Amino acid sequence: MPTVLVTGSAGLIGSESVHFFARLGFHVIGIDNDLRAYFFGESASTQWNRNVLKDKYGDRYHHYDLDIRDRTAIETIFQDHAGAIDLIIHTAAQPSHDWAASDPHMDFTVNANGTLVLLEATRQHCPEAVFIFTSTNKVYGDTPNLLPLEEQETRWEIATDHPYWIGIDESMSIDHSKHSLFGASKVAADVLVQEYGRYFDMKTASFRGGCLTGPSHSGAKLHGFLAYLMKCTISSEPYTIFGYKGKQVRDNIHSNDLVNAFYHFYQNPRCGEVYNMGGSRHSNCSMLEAIAICEELSGKKLQYTYAEDNRSGDHIWYISDVQKFQSHYPNWQYQYDLPAILKDIYTAQVARAV
Repeated sequence: MPTVLVTGSAGLIGSESVHFFARLGFHVIGIDNDLRAYFFGESASTQWNRNVLKDKYGDRYHHYDLDIRDRTAIETIFQDHAGAIDLIIHTAAQPSHDWAASDPHMDFTVNANGTLVLLEATRQHCPEAVFIFTSTNKVYGDTPNLLPLEEQETRWEIATDHPYWIGIDESMSIDHSKHSLFGASKVAADVLVQEYGRYFDMKTASFRGGCLTGPSHSGAKLHGFLAYLMKCTISSEPYTIFGYKGKQVRDNIHSNDLVNAFYHFYQNPRCGEVYNMGGSRHSNCSMLEAIAICEELSGKKLQYTYAEDNRSGDHIWYISDVQKFQSHYPNWQYQYDLPAILKDIYTAQVARAV
């Protein structure tokens, strides 16, 4: 029976990976110490999700409550399972560019050093395994804000004859821009993943995500755009829109669609690859457009205020061009569009509140 090791296994993409590969018959090793609760408070804890995984899969899911920066502990796990690990899905991270400024040392050590610990453990103990890293569009810094955007009624948009209308591809520079400290730490990790693939001929890939979302997201003010927006709409908690008139645009990909992309890469891996991966033109929205859908699904009005100042380095418009991945893996396709994503999030949040 093949084994997959998932870091951040109780988080959004981590838990989706556990479900996906457990259903395929994999034995799953999960690593998660609920740092999300430390970053964003108890309301963002993933403890509930870890319990779901343990209850559902029993002996097929082996959980370790460990920090990925603990080199000795991580190397022990890899040594113990060296002959069995076929796939590593690395989703553990400090995920907020706002939070990173409050503790740069912790942000960098979790995102960059933690990734190095995992890569080197893979190289030493299971070098033939596939290593997949959940990177971020923040590696491009604020360069997307230099695009010639046009203001429309509910969103910022780019002209249909512009080369990036279909979305931003992997050729955009990650240099000479403001990344946020979070973006910088993820750049370091992203480049490390590429380097281990190219230098050591390991089967590695960095998936530079747009907005990753889904029903298992423990959304918080500083991270988890759609999940937190839906949570505030349902619960009547106050919400703040930061700048750009609420017309900033993001592409949104369901966690299951992303993990399915991981599976396609696993089946036919490459060395040191980079893929932009988000909702693309298939699934994207502005803040105002997302609010309208949340209100329609919940039957409630969102209680929001508007702050003129945008978050430093925040994107005005970002849509991923996923054509490179689709050219390499033409059998992969989306299962969820934006309304389906938000309906899934709404249904799950209502169920957890009961």
